Amino acid sequence: MNAKAELKVLHWGNSLAVRIPSAVARQARLLNGQDVTVEAIDGMVVVKPKKRLPQLTLAQKLKQFDPAVHGGELLADGPVGAEIA
Repeated sequence: MNAKAELKVLHWGNSLAVRIPSAVARQARLLNGQDVTVEAIDGMVVVKPKKRLPQLTLAQKLKQFDPAVHGGELLADGPVGAEIA
């Protein structure tokens, strides 16, 4: 399913800007600070990443996980309440 949003074009200095919602950015695999090209094609604005990011496997994502950086997240290591184990 494609992510979609209806937005307003607003002034930003001498230019115009549109904020890309996180769901759209996630689906397009765009990151903060990533370089993109913007072009007008047949009356539409097209934003393309200059370099496509690789699709990481679960193993690759887990390898990048650092509990020190993600310290606010809970990693359960056993029952913590009245769960049936």
